[in-house]
Amino acid sequence: MTDKRSKTPESSQQTRPTESRPAPAGLDRRDFFRGAGLLTVGGLSATAGLAQPGTSSDSAARAGNPSPSEQLDAQTLRAQRWAGQAPRDWVRPRPDVNHNVVIVGGGQSGVAIANGLKRKGVGNVEVIDRADPGQAGIWRTVARMHQLRTPKVIPGPEQDNPMLSVRAWFETLHGPDAFDALDRIPRLAWADYVDWFQQVNGIDVRYRTRLLEIEPQGDLLRLHLEAEGVRRVETTRKVVLANGYAGAGGPNVPGFLRSLPADLWTHTASPVRFDALADKVVAIVGAGSSAFDAAAVALENGASEVHMFNRRPYVGYPGGQSAPPMDRGHPNVREMAHELPDAVRWRNFLRGERNVATVPTDSIERAVSFDNFRLHLDSSLAGVRTESGRVAARVGDDTWRFDHVIAGTGYRIDLATQPELSGIHETIARWQDRYQPEAGEGSAAGGIHPYLGAGFEFLPRDMAGTGYLRNIHCFNLSAALSFGKPVGDIPSTVDHPRLVAAITRDLYVESVDTEAHRLFISAPAAPANPAPYQRAIQPQGLDAA
Repeated sequence: MTDKRSKTPESSQQTRPTESRPAPAGLDRRDFFRGAGLLTVGGLSATAGLAQPGTSSDSAARAGNPSPSEQLDAQTLRAQRWAGQAPRDWVRPRPDVNHNVVIVGGGQSGVAIANGLKRKGVGNVEVIDRADPGQAGIWRTVARMHQLRTPKVIPGPEQDNPMLSVRAWFETLHGPDAFDALDRIPRLAWADYVDWFQQVNGIDVRYRTRLLEIEPQGDLLRLHLEAEGVRRVETTRKVVLANGYAGAGGPNVPGFLRSLPADLWTHTASPVRFDALADKVVAIVGAGSSAFDAAAVALENGASEVHMFNRRPYVGYPGGQSAPPMDRGHPNVREMAHELPDAVRWRNFLRGERNVATVPTDSIERAVSFDNFRLHLDSSLAGVRTESGRVAARVGDDTWRFDHVIAGTGYRIDLATQPELSGIHETIARWQDRYQPEAGEGSAAGGIHPYLGAGFEFLPRDMAGTGYLRNIHCFNLSAALSFGKPVGDIPSTVDHPRLVAAITRDLYVESVDTEAHRLFISAPAAPANPAPYQRAIQPQGLDAA
């Protein structure tokens, strides 16, 4: 076995106290703020200034020198006071409706969208997630990078309230110098921040609840749900599919892996028993960011060898490829990508499809730092089969054997494979229904992306009686072609206001009672009580002085 560098297993990092959970029942908001301030943020060591119960900094806080957690408490309360209370619910109720909006997905997108609707006065919004409490989204489950892959200064879920931003949160706990010293936000720090953002904005999530089917009922939607093994049906006016990458078609699994026993392979979209890979030979299929992260975690957990197979002749990394064209290169106006002509949006998609996605340099270095990591370019597995409880495969003219295979092969986009859309996916317009690419610019994968409206709503293919589609808003990876970015990722938070505005507009127009307006304008105006000005009224008939 090759000599391996000593690393801390990722599995141990993911069980540290830094991984905050939603505040338990009975814990008030002030207590939660203080608890958030005591976290070892994102798997990093806490700064010396963080207060701990019974320490001298606790005494200093009582003496008038507030701890970082108390500063966060005060700052957050001030931010909420300045923002003012959320408007009361103005949406006209209907007796046949359980919810105005149901958001499927309680991760960063679902929570932020719910908060945006709350700030607009849209009430009766329900957020559901199939995960257990504290496990929604990817940051504590299948994400394995040390740092986020996005810049630390791009807008987040705070929208127009910078005091609720990740920078304000981090700097208050650790100081401006600590934030300035960061390359990018640590992954677990971001997870802690999202938990805190959800709590301070009072966004409740109904966990362990799965959407089984969306059934049209006139202009309403009947949602078939399963919670804790119990099925039920609830009605809603609007649905937001904020269910992440997996909600657009699921993991892209090569066919040769599906034929193997389930215990011999895993996709990076699923939890991996990395601790079981100690002293094992592991194959990684693919050479993207998730593949490199999985390779590194396997090595950190003691894998004897990790072999990565890349069908391309090189690995992309920042600075290693040409810059994007001008119509993609303005980060401050990326929410306008939907306004681009169809031809430009299509070609931007083709560029991503035909080029290698870049891998952050630190993700590459994390794996390459191990002597027992091997990268095979222009290589792929063929003739995959099982032999004596292992995976055997041909690579070129050689036969290789592995104890486990990890597929870092990304996600597919195909709404026809989503169970909740089984009854309606054939009515949804796709790009191949609305746009005909020029010769040489075709893409079967791009053609089946949904062709979305300006508010992320599904549009009908050709069929009559599909008006209900405008009430299903698709905020997951399948919106990538229409909106020019991986929707659901952190960069797509700039599009939350567009989605919130579209939903709010529809509910506002629907709530207008035209008959009541007609009666109002036709009714004679009754004179107001003159009491406020009675004493100043000049009696009629008196001569002027």
